[in-house]
Amino acid sequence: MTDTNANRNETPKARLAAIQGRIARAAREAGRKPGDVVLIAVSKTFGEEAIRPLLDAGQRVFGENRVQEAAGKWPALRDRYGNVELHLIGPLQTNKLDEALGLFDVFHTLDRPKLAEALVKAREKGRTLPRLFVQVNTGDEPQKAGLAPKDVDGFLMRCRDEWLLDVTGLMCIPPLGEEPALHFALLDKIARRNGLSGLSMGMSGDFETAVMLGATHVRVGSALFGTRP
Repeated sequence: MTDTNANRNETPKARLAAIQGRIARAAREAGRKPGDVVLIAVSKTFGEEAIRPLLDAGQRVFGENRVQEAAGKWPALRDRYGNVELHLIGPLQTNKLDEALGLFDVFHTLDRPKLAEALVKAREKGRTLPRLFVQVNTGDEPQKAGLAPKDVDGFLMRCRDEWLLDVTGLMCIPPLGEEPALHFALLDKIARRNGLSGLSMGMSGDFETAVMLGATHVRVGSALFGTRP
């Protein structure tokens, strides 16, 4: 099994290049173009001093879990580096939506009617909505956010017909201890039958498997940054 933690002896630029190389190899083995896979560097819990070296190395797509944490570090980094694409990959409370809309380019965790309706209200007030992924709880885990697989089709229909929301794709986080490929394949199956091309799946320990099974976005944290604080 590949070590999911970044090698402390490697430079951030070398770690980034290694991950990009592994993504490219997995894509080519699957008959895909490496450029079709977006690497999201998951910078949650890491401060500017850890993020800046990756920005200096050319990485421009990052993921955060919490709105408040992102608000504390990304405005200044964006002012300095520009052209950064920020993805919200953690649960979103509706009372944080207004702030999130000012920070993030993509939401990966649309998972309930209340949030969809809040997005519609924000749009009616003139806010520009981010690209949206619907989160699917592929393992039906009671403690985890996301729609049960059986509920996804109906929710997507409401997104399109009732709320007029443009959904980019689906996202999942497989249960710990289970074969992730089974969950990635399930997510792909649900996406295909609903005409969606975006698949946000795969993390530090399984992103190559995700790429082989069609991931368009992989969320890699510890393999780039090391063990979280």
